[in-house]
Amino acid sequence: MESVSVMEDMNISQPKKLFSILCKAVLAEFISTLLLVLLGCMCCVPISSLTHLPLLYGPLGFGLVVLINIQAFGHISGAHMNPAVTLAALLWGKMSIATGIAYILAQCAGSIAGYGILVAVSPIDLTTDGICTTQPHVQLTTLQALGIEVILTATLNFINCAVWDQVNEAFLESVSLKIGFTIAGLSIAGGPFTGGSMNPARSLGPALWTSTWNAHWVYWIGPLLGGSLSAIFYKCTWLKKGSNYI
Repeated sequence: MESVSVMEDMNISQPKKLFSILCKAVLAEFISTLLLVLLGCMCCVPISSLTHLPLLYGPLGFGLVVLINIQAFGHISGAHMNPAVTLAALLWGKMSIATGIAYILAQCAGSIAGYGILVAVSPIDLTTDGICTTQPHVQLTTLQALGIEVILTATLNFINCAVWDQVNEAFLESVSLKIGFTIAGLSIAGGPFTGGSMNPARSLGPALWTSTWNAHWVYWIGPLLGGSLSAIFYKCTWLKKGSNYI
């Protein structure tokens, strides 16, 4: 999510060095997404006396894990952890199509592995009740749920675009804190409606392990569409035409 040198290094000519950088970045995406789902969903597991967790546990948990991952892996891969962010970066011109595909595959694999580890270490069965899966509220239509995911992810990617914008370089201190609490805030807003996913990979792992596919397509189309629209709008409307990022 940060503006990092790794994307500039992707333009180097030495194939071996390029491959090494790409492998390190893809591994960082795998591990960071694994931790996102493992630790974020861990905050949603109801155990012992906490059969009903406070509503803020999940949003704050995911937001703080994002904060940790950006601080730990942002300088390696950008710490996208999210195909919608990667697609926006691709449209922004920060990476090649091949790199974007590798990122998305790593993110999906990390999500599946992260939830699998949580299933293995959890003292209760997570698969029967669909713990940490994202599903629309029963009173929402699928189109309403889709619209909410579009809005949430578009808002998130406006923040990412601002981070990538060269004009904003002077305001990037503590960017991990800012993005982490952005995730938390958007999750609080959207959680009661759709689960506040904003991230196809985050929804994939829990859905696969629990076989919960109710309106799962919403959590792919919504975030990818919302992230793309905000990136294109920001780039066409606000990005300075003389910037190296265009």
